[in-house]
Amino acid sequence: MHVILNVSRLIGATRRATPSGIDRVDWVYARRWVQSGPDNCTFVAQDHWGAFLAVPHRLVSDLVAALGEAWDGGGEDKSALRRASRIANVIRHRLFWGLGRLTLRKALATNPKRVFILASHRSLERSGAIAALKRGGTAIVPLIHDLIPATHPEYARPGEPEKHLRRIAATATLADGIIANSAHTASALEPYLTQRAVPPPMIVAHLGIELPESPVSPVPLEPYFVTLGTIEPRKNHLLLLHLWREFVANMGPAAPRLLVIGRRGWENENIIDMLERCNALRGVVQEVGQLPDRRVAELLRGARGLLFPSFCEGYGLPLAEALALRVPAICSDLPALREVGGDIPEYLDPLDGAAWRATIMEYTRLHSPRRLAQIARAGSWRTPTWEDHFAQVDDLLDRVVHRPARRPLTRPSQPSMAWEPATAMVAAPDKAVR
Repeated sequence: MHVILNVSRLIGATRRATPSGIDRVDWVYARRWVQSGPDNCTFVAQDHWGAFLAVPHRLVSDLVAALGEAWDGGGEDKSALRRASRIANVIRHRLFWGLGRLTLRKALATNPKRVFILASHRSLERSGAIAALKRGGTAIVPLIHDLIPATHPEYARPGEPEKHLRRIAATATLADGIIANSAHTASALEPYLTQRAVPPPMIVAHLGIELPESPVSPVPLEPYFVTLGTIEPRKNHLLLLHLWREFVANMGPAAPRLLVIGRRGWENENIIDMLERCNALRGVVQEVGQLPDRRVAELLRGARGLLFPSFCEGYGLPLAEALALRVPAICSDLPALREVGGDIPEYLDPLDGAAWRATIMEYTRLHSPRRLAQIARAGSWRTPTWEDHFAQVDDLLDRVVHRPARRPLTRPSQPSMAWEPATAMVAAPDKAVR
């Protein structure tokens, strides 16, 4: 079996000093198949016109190494990030001039059992070239991280819901197998797959956690909490900020601190106004931005707990990271988070401010019975590994490459989905209509 892995998103990730969750997954997939050797994998990226071109194995290997080094230091190692950017520019130059088309054509011709993996949502919205690969006999396997832009468009940037519906449409019609990061994501996707007489096989493979090496220090006497994630409305930062303003009013200097870790996202003006202009929060709530994994682990270990009041999630990586460090978590009562945390965290309604207030106050005390009880429960939690993830993925890939080829079906039956004809952009497997 020969893997064709899309690294289009990874090339663009060189613009970010620290990775998003999907960037990290893309990187792990690239690292895994770099290690498998050039005989087992052909890396591809999408050019400006939507065609896929092969990217030399050596360049992807160098890019993975440079990004790993840069992200490990959270962007503090500027030389590694600059090196990653230079490699990405070389790849973009090759894509611009159409280099790699013959290499991909050769890989398709010499490997009859082949599978195309999309570890991120990138490229699914421009599905013409993917459809061409499928018509040429390549099995298609995307990894779906969530359906939030489609199910909760109020939390997405303008245009993103329509784009995500195109991704779902491509998955529904073209996928020979599907990787879901959670049972919740799989359940949300299933209604879109009913248009096919025999839906493609779908596995639930939880994302792995790799704990960075960091010193284990005593929990500080001064209490603080951590909230971790992109600053955007669906993460419900406003609940915490209003609670903290109340804590300061009632407790003064004795109020616990709150560390807000994550980059600024979109549609977040009210949150930013609170962070920048609320005098009551100064010195108590600190926006620390994006941090390297090692520093995040250090701050989590010293916290009274992780606060995760999100309105919707596809998986819940911050919760998994906290539990892997045996850090207590107070989080929203969501199916995806219960899937990750089991019976260990404190689950609360994200709209129940009174419950959040009382629970945070309880966890502020280092030896709170509820806090100690959760720490004891966390001893039974099993950290998901990438080895387990890829064992499931390998089994799926083996199944799909041995299934009889099936042509993509016609227009989806769901009237709510934005449809992009599968053949709109491609004239041949190796060339998009420009």
